[in-house]
Amino acid sequence: MDELIAGVLGLAGAALTLLAGVGVLRFPDALARMHAATKATTLGLLLIVVGAEFQVTGGSTKLALVVGLVFLTTPVAAHLVGRSTYRAEGVELRLDEADELAAAEEAGGTHAGHDHAPTPGTPASASSSWRGRRR
Repeated sequence: MDELIAGVLGLAGAALTLLAGVGVLRFPDALARMHAATKATTLGLLLIVVGAEFQVTGGSTKLALVVGLVFLTTPVAAHLVGRSTYRAEGVELRLDEADELAAAEEAGGTHAGHDHAPTPGTPASASSSWRGRRR
């Protein structure tokens, strides 16, 4: 019975990973591709690892560590790719909602390269590492 459960979970995880690859090839813009590459592959890995838990003896800690590291690093990497794609010139983006980031940047709430305003009391020249970068 454990083999059957492991096989079904492994195949489901592999199918999600395959669908993520198809999504990366088929989606029209960079942000949609990034979404497909991160969400489906993370869930696919989780299903594969849960299936492996039924077969592996003594490796539960290592498998949990793999899932934990992937769950911690994938959203951060996706966020960085999304932000750099948003700021890149010549990249087609389809935004279905209001562009809140552009509105915040126009209002002076964020700077190119930073998600936060300079620390209060800090002179503008002290936090000028973002100046001169291409936006």
